[in-house]
Amino acid sequence: MANFQDYQVHSGSIVNLEQIKPNDKGDLSKKQGKAEFKKLHKRLIQLQEILYTEGKHALLVVFQAIDTGGKDSTIRHVFQGVNPQGCQVTSFKAPTEIERDHDFLWRIHQHTPRLGFIGVFSRSHYEDILVTRVKGLVPEPRWQDRYEHINCFEAMLHDEGTSVLKFFLHISKDYQKKRLQRRLDRPDKHWKFNPNDLKERQRWDQYQNAFEEMMNRCSTADAPWYVVPAEHRWYRNLLVTQVLVNKLGSFEMNYPKPDFDPAQIDIQ
Repeated sequence: MANFQDYQVHSGSIVNLEQIKPNDKGDLSKKQGKAEFKKLHKRLIQLQEILYTEGKHALLVVFQAIDTGGKDSTIRHVFQGVNPQGCQVTSFKAPTEIERDHDFLWRIHQHTPRLGFIGVFSRSHYEDILVTRVKGLVPEPRWQDRYEHINCFEAMLHDEGTSVLKFFLHISKDYQKKRLQRRLDRPDKHWKFNPNDLKERQRWDQYQNAFEEMMNRCSTADAPWYVVPAEHRWYRNLLVTQVLVNKLGSFEMNYPKPDFDPAQIDIQ
C-alpha cells in the first residue's frame, strides 16, 4: 500500500524538487494501485456524504502545478461520483480589474467552502507568490509579505472549522514537453494549447524555485503541502485520495440523528 505520509512537507523541512522523482509509483503495480484507488474512492464518496449531512466541518483542497501538471485531470478522477451538492470546484485565472483593485485574498475568500462542503481550488491564492514573483508583477517586498499573510489566512480558516490540504503535482520538464506536444498532435486537445505556455516553459527553473519556497514557507501542521509524483496518473490519484480519506476520517463524523423515532412511523 502506498504511504501518502512519505510525500508530506513537514514544517521546517526543505523541499528540493530535483531530489523527488516525478515518476515515482512506490512499490505498487498499476493494477494494484487502481484496485486500491477503487476501494478508497468508494470510502471518499461515503465520507463526503456524511460531511454534507452533518454540516460541522469543511475541507478546502488546493491544487498547484506547472502547466500540464494534471490539475484538471486529478480533480476529475478523484472527485468523480462525489455529490455535487456538497462539492464546489473553483478555477482561478488571471485576476480581473475589480479583483486587482482589492487585496490578493479578496477573490479567494469568497470561494472557500461553507460547513458541510468540500471546496476544490485549481490554482489558488498561491498564484500571488508564484506568477507575481516570476513575472515581477509586484515589488518583491510585497510578495515576500504574502507568505505570512497566507499562513495567517489558512490558520484562520482552520480555527473556524475549515481544514486545508494542498497538493503540488510534480512533473519533469521532459514530461511537460510530451504533454504539450500531445495537445498539438491531437485536434481534440488544441483547445488546451496556449502558445503563451511556451513562454512560461522558458521560466521553468524560476517556477521550480518559487514552488519550493512556497512549500518551504507555507506548509504547516494545520495546512500541509504534499508533493505528489504526477507522471503516473493512477498513482497520483491514489495518493491524493489517501490524503483526503485520512483527513475526512479524522473528523470522526456521524450521520445526524433524526428528531423522531423511525420505529413509530407507519407509512400507509
